[in-house]
Amino acid sequence: MTTPSALDRPAGVPFTRRLTARLVLLPARALSLLPPRRLRAVLDLVRRGAAPASAAQAGAARDAMCAASLRCAGPRGCLPRSLGAALLCRLRGTWPTWCTGVRVVPPFTAHAWIEAEGHPVDEGVPDGYFTRLMVVAPVSRTDT
Repeated sequence: MTTPSALDRPAGVPFTRRLTARLVLLPARALSLLPPRRLRAVLDLVRRGAAPASAAQAGAARDAMCAASLRCAGPRGCLPRSLGAALLCRLRGTWPTWCTGVRVVPPFTAHAWIEAEGHPVDEGVPDGYFTRLMVVAPVSRTDT
């Protein structure tokens, strides 16, 4: 038996923001096909020169990705959604903390998400729900 469900797509995302998210979706999907080592190398290059994203900026980017793509709004769209949101933030001169990891409690589930100000952005789970395995954080001025 299946349980009917509906995807929760954000409303009120401006047309230009949705259009930009659609354009960013192509490179995000291409990046999602890369092996982890190469993906990290590309994201390390892309994040250079960007300021840390605020929770509001990261949330707006995530909402735009979910509004632009049903796949990104769905439960299996976490990788393109997180990559697209990070790229959208980068287009505006900021960078969230991009993370991949696994759920702490069984059953095993891999996940990708963005964080801002030390917390997952709009994931609907408490801090510590996922263990981070790969992290691409903003570069602080002391790191360069």
